[in-house]
Amino acid sequence: MIVSLIAAMDDGGGIGKGGGLPWRLSADLRLFKARTIGHHLIMGRKTFESIGAPLPGRTTIVVTRNLDYAAEGCLIAHSLDKALALAEAGGESEAFIVGGGEIFEQSMPYAHRIYMTRVHTLADCDVYFPQLDWGEWQELERGYHPQDERNGFPFTFSTWEKCVEIPDFQSP
Repeated sequence: MIVSLIAAMDDGGGIGKGGGLPWRLSADLRLFKARTIGHHLIMGRKTFESIGAPLPGRTTIVVTRNLDYAAEGCLIAHSLDKALALAEAGGESEAFIVGGGEIFEQSMPYAHRIYMTRVHTLADCDVYFPQLDWGEWQELERGYHPQDERNGFPFTFSTWEKCVEIPDFQSP
């Protein structure tokens, strides 16, 4: 199973503010939907609560330490490894890690791909994408989208693939 991270970050690495996104980019949301439809989305509890409901056409796995946590229409895992095992058991070919910062950090050793939208601004963020050694990654594609009436900032989206060995996650 391929483990992919999908995120949007500003020029300073910021990905969130106050439990939400600090921008509205309709074109990026369409790209997100096109890439993730039909797949498992793995996210932390705070990210899930900021979205508010499972996204249609995808299986949502919420990672939380809270043993009593429940979310209608979602699978619950109490570790990233358990979330990855749930996705794999569900026949997933490419699981998507969608945030937040802590889940991105934990998933870095397992990541095969990163779908990154670089928002060309410096937003007021309180959550950041983890630092990467970009020398371990190869850019496969890149596209630019200008600012317009439906996209508050210009952005560049790119796909990266890891070019070093990736350890298997340890299924619980």
